This record gives sequence, C-alpha cells and structure tokens, in this order.
Amino acid sequence: MAGAGGQAFASATSESYTGRGSSTPAVGGRADQTPRYTLGLLQTPHSSESTGGSSSGGARPGGSGGEGLAAGRAAGNSAVKPAASERGESYFGDKSSCVENANTLNLTSSSSLRGLNSTCVGKAPLSSGRSGCRSHTPLMGYSVTSSSAVSAHTVASVIVAVVEGRGLARGEVGMASIDLKNPEMILSQFADNTTYAKVITKLKILTPLEIIMSNTACDAGNTTKLFSLITEHFKARSKISFNHVTFTTVQRKYFNETKGLEYIEQLCASEFSTIFMEVQSKYYCLAAAAALLKYVEFIQNAVYAPKSLKVRFQGSEKTAMIDSSSAQNLELVINNRDSRNGHTLLGVLNYTKTPGGSRRLRSNILEPLVDAETINTRLDCVQELLQDEELFFGLQAVISKFLDTEQLLSVLVQIPKQDTVKTAESKITNLIYLKHTLELVEPLKAALRSCNTQLLKAYYNSLEDTRFGIILEKITSVINDDTRYTKGCLSMRTQKCYAVKPNINEFLDIARRTYTEIVDDIAGMITQLAEKYSLPMKTGFSSARGFFIQMNADCSTLPNGQLPSEFTKITKMKNTYSFTSADLIKMNERCQESLREIYHMTYLIVCKLLNEIYEHIHCLYKLSDIVSMLDMLLSFAHACTLSDYVRPEFTDTLAIKQGWHPILEKIAMEKPVSNNTYLTEGNNFVIITGPNMSGKSTYLKQIALCQIMAQIGSYVPAEYCSFRIAEQIFTRIGMDDDIETNASTFMKEMKEITYIIQNANDKSLIIIDELGRGTSAEEGIGICYAACEYLLNLKAFTLFATHFLELCHIDALYPNVENYHFQVQHVRSSAGNKEKIAYTYTLSKGYTEEKNYGLKAAEVSSLPSSIILDAKEITSHIAERILHRQKSTPEMMKQRAAYQLAMRLVQTARNSRLDPDSLRVYLKALKKKYEASCARKNDEQQ
Repeated sequence: MAGAGGQAFASATSESYTGRGSSTPAVGGRADQTPRYTLGLLQTPHSSESTGGSSSGGARPGGSGGEGLAAGRAAGNSAVKPAASERGESYFGDKSSCVENANTLNLTSSSSLRGLNSTCVGKAPLSSGRSGCRSHTPLMGYSVTSSSAVSAHTVASVIVAVVEGRGLARGEVGMASIDLKNPEMILSQFADNTTYAKVITKLKILTPLEIIMSNTACDAGNTTKLFSLITEHFKARSKISFNHVTFTTVQRKYFNETKGLEYIEQLCASEFSTIFMEVQSKYYCLAAAAALLKYVEFIQNAVYAPKSLKVRFQGSEKTAMIDSSSAQNLELVINNRDSRNGHTLLGVLNYTKTPGGSRRLRSNILEPLVDAETINTRLDCVQELLQDEELFFGLQAVISKFLDTEQLLSVLVQIPKQDTVKTAESKITNLIYLKHTLELVEPLKAALRSCNTQLLKAYYNSLEDTRFGIILEKITSVINDDTRYTKGCLSMRTQKCYAVKPNINEFLDIARRTYTEIVDDIAGMITQLAEKYSLPMKTGFSSARGFFIQMNADCSTLPNGQLPSEFTKITKMKNTYSFTSADLIKMNERCQESLREIYHMTYLIVCKLLNEIYEHIHCLYKLSDIVSMLDMLLSFAHACTLSDYVRPEFTDTLAIKQGWHPILEKIAMEKPVSNNTYLTEGNNFVIITGPNMSGKSTYLKQIALCQIMAQIGSYVPAEYCSFRIAEQIFTRIGMDDDIETNASTFMKEMKEITYIIQNANDKSLIIIDELGRGTSAEEGIGICYAACEYLLNLKAFTLFATHFLELCHIDALYPNVENYHFQVQHVRSSAGNKEKIAYTYTLSKGYTEEKNYGLKAAEVSSLPSSIILDAKEITSHIAERILHRQKSTPEMMKQRAAYQLAMRLVQTARNSRLDPDSLRVYLKALKKKYEASCARKNDEQQ
C-alpha cells in the first residue's frame, strides 16, 4: 500500500501559496480531513465541505477554492488510508512500535540516539512496491517523541523548524516557529558553536509541541550533532511535565529559502512588512519558514490567508543584532564592489590559521557580544598575548598545525550507508587526522601552562581531560606511532597503507607486502626503461593517473624528436613529459587491487577502533571550541601588532579619541585622518554636516566598525575609546535603487528608516546618512525633522549626517543634540584664479559654515554663469527666511548651557577616575566655562 500521507504531501507541496483569494478567512480546511492538533486558529472549520467550497478556508495551492492540498489527497482515494484519527494513530504510523525503529536509528556515536529505546519512534508508511521495507514519505522520515521540560501549567502549542548550514556555514542555524494558538511566526538566525547552546536555550524558551528538521540531519548513520543534542535535551521526562515534544523529519528539498521568502511576502500582514529587509539575506531562517509553513498546512489541513500572519525576526539574546542591510553597508564580511576583495572588517581582522577560527570570527562580526564581562574576558586574553611574546608565538605555532577539527568530528560520527573503497579510505584518513589532532593536545597544554588570564586557564584545565589520553592510547595501540598527516597524495597513501601496526591482521600484512613489491617493481621497471633508452626517466604519481613516467628533457635530445612508440598517453608541459606504457598500466591495476584489499582490511580494524572510542569522543567538541576561540584571539592580537590599536573600555559613554577607519587604513596602506567622537545619555544625538566628499559617510561607518570591534573582544583603532554596549546596530547609508524588489531610492529610504524606528531601543546605535535625498527638498527636510524628533525621544546613540542645514537648528529645541561638521579649506588655483575646496577630513564642533557648496561645484562645470547667479540669489532669500524662523533666543541658549553642565557633572560622577586634586581643577574649569557662557548670553540679550 502506498503511503497516504506521502502521496498527499507530494501532491500538496508541488504547488505554492500563490493564487489565494484575498477574501479568504484566516484559516481554511476540509471536514473530511482531521487536523492533527485542534488548537486555536488552525482548527479546521466543519462547514467548509457543506458550502461547496465557496466559503471554505481559502483557495488551495494550484486552485481557487477547493483544490490544492485537500484535492491532492482526494485524488488518490483508492490508495489512501483512513485519517489518522480514525485509525487511532498519527500520520506517521503506529507510534507504539518503539523497539523496531530504535534499532533502525542505532548509532555508534555516544552523542547520538543509541539510547532511544526509551523514546517513541514513529514508522513511516510502507511502500507497496517493496513489501516489508520501510520507506520515507516525501514529507517525513522518522518521527521521534520525547518529553520536554515544560511546566504542567503550560499547554505547548508551538511548532518549530530548525535547519543548519553546511560546509563553511556549518554552525549557522535558522529557526522558524509558529504558535497554533496565535497566527504569529518568529524567525531566528544566528551562529552557534559545537555545543549549540543558543539553539537549546531558544527551544526551551519556546517550549515547542513539535520540532521538525531535515531528514538528512538524522538519517541512520548520518545523524548530525545538532539533532542529537536537541533530542538529548528534550528526551528526559520532567517530574512536573505532562507535555511531549515530537521530533519529525522532512525532506531537505522543502527547506527552500526562495520559497520561504515567497511565503512570507504572501502571508505577512502589511503592518509587519519591514521584516523583508531584515530576513531577505538570512537564508537559513527563510528555509526553515518554508518547511514549517508547508508542514503546518499538511498536518492541519488548513492554510493561512494572504496577509494574515504576523512575522517577526528575533535575534539571539546574548548577541547584538545587525540586520543584513547594515552588514552590507558596513562591509563587514563582503566588499560591496568586489565580493572576492578582502577590504572588509573580516579582512582586516582575519589572521586565523584554521577554518574553525575563521568561521568563529565571521560569526562574531555578524553577531557581536552584548555581555561586557565576556567581552572583557576576551580582551584580557588579547592583552596577555600582546604582552607575552613567548605565549603568542607558542600558541600560534601549535594552532597553525590543527586541521578543520569541526569537519573532522562531523565525518567521524557519520556511519556510511554503504561500504565502498572511497568510504573506507575516508575513514582511515580521518583516523590519521584524529591522531594528528590528539597529538597536538599536549603541545597546546604546554603553550598555555604559563598563562594568567581566566579564560586561558579554563582552556588549560579543559585540556587536562583524561579522555584525550584515553582516545590517543586506544589509537596508538592499533595505529603506528610514526603515522602522520602529510601533504602529497602519494605520501598520504603510504601513510594510510601502513597506518595499522603489523601483526594485528596477518592477511593485512601479506597484502601490504604485496603492495610494496608491486611499487618496487614499478620503480625498477622505470629504471630499466631509463637505461634502455638512455633517457632521464623517473617515477611520477598523481591521484588520478596513479604511477606514471615523468621526464625533463628538450625535444631535440629525443631520438627523431619523439618518444619511443611503446609509450602512450603522452602529455607535455614546457620541457616536462608525462607518459605511461602498457606494462605500467597493468602494474597500476595490480597496485589498485592490492590497495583495495589493504583498505578493506584496514577499514574493518578502524571501524572496530572507532566503536571503542565513540564513548569518549565528546571531549573533542570542547577541543574544537578551544582551538577556534584561541585562533580568533590570536588573530585579534596579530591585527594589533600591525597598527596602533587600543583596548576599549565599557561605560555608559561612547568616547573615541583620535579614532580612524580600520578598512580605509588597509586600503590606503597608511593611517587615515583620525577624529574624536563623544556621545552620552545627555548628548546622544549628533548632527553632522559638511560638503560632499568631506568624509561624513566614512566617519559614520568608522564609528559603527569600532563599536563592533570592541564588542567582539578586539582592540580598536584609536588612541583611547570607551563604548556603551549596543544591543542593536542600525545603518541607513547609500541611495541606490533596489531593482530586485522594485524599490526606488526614496522608497528604499523609507523602508530602512521605518525598520529602524520600529525596532530601535534605548541601547541601539543608529547611523543615518543623508536621509530624504530621494525626494524634494521640502519633503526631505520634513521627513528628516520628524524622524529626528522621534529618535530624540529614545536614549539610543544616533549620528545623523545631512545636507539639510535647517536640521542643525533643532538643537534650540532639544538640548541633547550636538552639531558637528567637517572642515574644508578654500584655495585659489593657479590656472584661472578659481577657488577650489581642499578637504581636511577633520571634524569640528558646530554646523558647517559652508553655504551653497553644491553651487560651487556647479561653477566648476560648464553651467552658464547667469543660471548660477540666479540660483545663488534665490537660495540666499530662502535660507534667510528659514534662519529667521529658527533662530534661538538667549534664554533658550542659557537653558542649553545649564543642561550641558548638568550632563557633564553626571558623567563625571559616574565615570571619573581622577584623583581629588585633578578632579577639583576639572570642576573649576567646568564652572568657569559655564559662567563665561552665561555672561556671553547676557551680553547678547542686552
């Protein structure tokens, strides 16, 4: 019998959410199918069938009213089983049969699901074509049910989809969750380490009813660490828990980020449409959303109507949130002009030696820490590495020898479905890599032995885990002591052939002797050929060709200008010939046959060895974490040695003395012009003005980059710096159209500023560069003024660059506003005695005195002088009227001076480290400055 659920889902999921009528209710369904969970809004209406579909729960995929998912099920009625509720079982089959399915999920890794004999595992429907053989439906693989630590007073109603990246993106996790009682979908994407602490924490907060993952995450013999940890944490039954978590797998193809974005665009309510900007490049949470929405539709026999869902993105609680647009604007990991270019923040800091270290650095840049204690712990390590050269170079020498530990672990815990020569060779290779890795534990401990900082000491203590020695002892009892990881395919092949010690397997010893004899015969044959033809032949080897003949010779030295006729497959590169012969081809075949026998017998021994060490393998996850973290910290220290970076402090003030742009320094190969920055709770809004190309955008990016560097535990390009922890970093930079989303410059600006306004909080850092340029001057000024007034009500640190000088007078109404500008100089050119602007890239207090610098730029062009004169006159009249309306009164200026004095006193009380005498001098200076300011205002008033 064909799997009914599989057929239904295959039919249903071949369509998308497109084509649904706008008048459909929030949820739809059919009375002849029962939803798995009768909770809240997803409960199927019972009247849909009787009304002939006209008032059903909305158009189904591929149809307009009663088709799609339900029709897909109905299409195969003759082969479809009764509904699960009628059979008294779930759509996955009878979940009471635990033993059979526990055996099918039997894994040899202790971190996997070997202990699932106490956990219910559901069967997939059987295939009619292969009687007695269990098949995976297109939707489902295995379904594992276990208890979760949920309060007895809480009824779980959340379904969560989890997906993890592969390759270099491994550790990047996307999650999507939906509450069956509430039409709200929450998306999350974050980088996690091998312990997956963030994933587990978030899942425990959600208290899910069901977790769905890709079937590739938990196939027998191929279970991922993430799946094992999730099931492990939710398996133990709590004494106060009456709820269960069901683990279900779906085919990987349903985790489709393109479909996920389409579904969100179709289903997300317009009030929450700013979610598109935030998640459009977060592929893993989009993929999870696609699988989640299709799965919920399938099991509940219900669909959401267009624009009926609340969708929001929820970042990790312990990291700062940087949206994809800001990451792109700041060029954190990808250069906007050339994606292969290293002129990014990642390129500035990346001196890592291992793939794991590089991945950790990348994830930290995209998600900086928000816990000052953790950051300072990292900074302590960097400081010690900079002060202790022996420690720095000792650690760097050891770390550089490590391979990709995370990739090694991933391969080791996988059990191949089919034993082939390739899988055998891979297992042998990885065991050699494991031996190589474990042999580096003692040198790493020795390098850390004299460390003083808390984190490095903790790493040293972790490396004293006796399991490292146990695993290495078991390996060396079987593997030769001199077996090493080497570069070069022939050298590595030799290591694999002779990896296992002699006298363990008599047949293996015989096979290796045979292999040695064949290799010796090949070398002897090539030597004889060289003597026979008096040519400088030597033995060559490649993984593709095996053994071949290689010769360096000029064509003129060959008899008749060509090689003897017995040689075939001749290739030439410059003066190097590569070729073979019929006899050598036969000997290569014998060599390969002997090699296959060696690999087969070695593989059996290696598998037995791995089975013995699996119970101790958990310590390797900690080792992987230690290596990647040390690699990143060494990279930070290395970057400091190449430039004059300084250790940041964390207070309630953003103060940077003579800071500069780290990426610009790398591009220019010299130190850029440095500038100061100062923001406090009392002066948290800075307006920056200045001509085009004066340095405003570069300065804004510089501040955000320095903030990120500080929050990942790196030193910062400045003479001194103090930062307030930013929980969110927002940027609105650039004025390009977005062709992909059909958004004009102005519309893109509005979307970005809307996103900032909706999500910013008092702990945010907000960077806005020239808002309102995409529309008329009047509208632009109005939008900027309104946006500024909204942001001024927050305690967020905001830097706002603009060409609208009218905005500068907002400081008359809001004392927490400061004006700064970039200075320029006017020079006379020798040719034509024309005045030009020379940029100093220096930030000064107050707003720019440069007027009409756009008109000055126009003067250089070929625009007629009469037009320029008219433009100057009109501009002057408009500016005078605006200035007259916005002019501050002396009383307002007095109040501002008093406010600024009060804020300085508050900052001094909170953060001052001055001795009593110095503090007294400073306070007297503040008083004198305030009195002088008041006197000046009185003179102006008189």
